Amino acid sequence: MDDETRLIRAGSTPEKLAKTVGPPIQKGSTVLLPNAASLYDDDSYLTYGRQGLAAQKALQGALAEMEGARAVTLYPSGLSALTGALLAVLKAGDEVLVTDAVYKPSRRFCDHVLKRFGVAVRYFAPDASPEALMEMASPATRLILMESPGSLTFEMQDMARIAELAKTRGILTVADNTWGAGYLLKPLALGIDISVQALTKYVGGHSDVFMGSATASDPKVVQALESGVLHLGWAVAGEDAYQMLRGLRTLPTRLARQGASGIAVAAWLREQAEVAAVYHPALPGSPGHALWARDYSGACGLFGFALRPGSPAAVDAFLDDLTLFGLGFSWGGFESLAISCDPQLKTRKIGRSYAGPLIRLHIGLENPDDLIADLKRALTVYAKHPA
Repeated sequence: MDDETRLIRAGSTPEKLAKTVGPPIQKGSTVLLPNAASLYDDDSYLTYGRQGLAAQKALQGALAEMEGARAVTLYPSGLSALTGALLAVLKAGDEVLVTDAVYKPSRRFCDHVLKRFGVAVRYFAPDASPEALMEMASPATRLILMESPGSLTFEMQDMARIAELAKTRGILTVADNTWGAGYLLKPLALGIDISVQALTKYVGGHSDVFMGSATASDPKVVQALESGVLHLGWAVAGEDAYQMLRGLRTLPTRLARQGASGIAVAAWLREQAEVAAVYHPALPGSPGHALWARDYSGACGLFGFALRPGSPAAVDAFLDDLTLFGLGFSWGGFESLAISCDPQLKTRKIGRSYAGPLIRLHIGLENPDDLIADLKRALTVYAKHPA
């Protein structure tokens, strides 16, 4: 053979790979099949790299083990996991009931995409009882989308009871389980049909890679999710799957530290004169604490609090004085973050009053005493700022 042909054939995958503690990262779109008969045998052979190679399969297996799921589908972001799951099980003419505390990008999808494709969307109060929620359901209701605790305001929902009632009506249930990270909460064990999470957050853990997952156990739902991934062309890279799997190994340790630090900071905030209320379901006495204690095995580091009434300029001064808290919308990484929440509340359908301007904190892996000292200085600035 000529040199150019030999170079094309040289350096192919070895017959036997060395065993390492992590899976190999395979970079390939083309999958070489053993014989002609296997070319169209989709049931027995992987035929295209987009469907996932070694690292993706290893991550799916680990997530299924963690969430007690029959199968896991992967998506290139947390939002695409939610949108992909909904598109996989909905059709024109269906109706979706969505918690009014839903993550803002999820709301945008519901309002601007689902409605365009003939799926009706109605929002329910995040603290509505399961019975009141089911009274809203119509013959067209196909799915209920929950997020417990709620994004920004941390309301808890009785997902087990909602799932129980929904099943009697043939209504699917989906839970955004990013706060529970698939580890602190097992939605499938509560009867939820699909558990979705942004792996970008706690599973990745280092604020440097995007991915999402949807887990299910019912065979029909699993088939719908897998077909949705195939039909819509979702895919994740092997390198990203490897990073997610690496983050998964330390997830319990990081969550334990961040959860404990979060409760310590939240308890301190509740005693400060400049703080009107703290919204953290794991904090005794907080709304939804009983549901959290029943369903969760622990807490993550994300919670909110209301400052005593003050001006937008005072809120900005408080945030700008923080030195250990970055100002950023994501969470789940090793670093602490803070945002103001009031501008996002304007998109909600159901009005609700709070004791003062809302702040959301993500508690990272820093020493909680240092974080408390940082907040104390910023609260002093807030107290001195004109109302």
